[in-house]
Amino acid sequence: MSIGAVLLAAGAASRMGGRPKCLLQFDGVPLVLRQLNALYAAGVQEIVVVLGHYAEQIASVLPAQGLTSVRNPAPDDGQASSVRLGLQALSSGVDAVIVALADQPLVEAQDVTALLNAFRHRGDKSMVVPRVVSDDGSAVPGNPVILSAELRQLWLAGEDDRMCRSWRQQHPEQIAWMSTDNRHYATDLDTPEDLQRFEQETGHVLSWPSAATVISDRG
Repeated sequence: MSIGAVLLAAGAASRMGGRPKCLLQFDGVPLVLRQLNALYAAGVQEIVVVLGHYAEQIASVLPAQGLTSVRNPAPDDGQASSVRLGLQALSSGVDAVIVALADQPLVEAQDVTALLNAFRHRGDKSMVVPRVVSDDGSAVPGNPVILSAELRQLWLAGEDDRMCRSWRQQHPEQIAWMSTDNRHYATDLDTPEDLQRFEQETGHVLSWPSAATVISDRG
């Protein structure tokens, strides 16, 4: 299969105090680069990074070659607007598309590989979504997700924002759930409390680069 990916890095991170979460450093490496490395190492051939808020700061750490980046001029319109731009920027020949978040510190190449394997065995479903099951039996959906080329075309042909979570809610019969106890898929960072909890639970300290102290670039 030819695999493409859309990596979302356009948000304002208002709950994190207005700093670009994907520039937090894990062992000295920005989270956005960790995500890129995981995707490429799992065999993803083409990646589009969608920027918005803090675009210049984030772009400054991205590879100069071999990567496509697009800027969402209206990132506050919601995640669906960024997903659409990313899907549009991918080449038409990909067989499947991974939609990933740039602020997941624990997702590694083997996690992406497991998602790809689940997609290969999805049957007639249109999307594979990890579902992280806790010891008490509760489950939460995770990221990244992967969708078929046909679903990509369906989304791009529509004029509304019924993508990702909204589409999943309306079409549960088209979802192949990948049940797992791997919390890598369900760990992201939205608030300072999330950051503190992550450090307490994993023992890993994430640090802000000096360039990420700018409060906001929204004007």
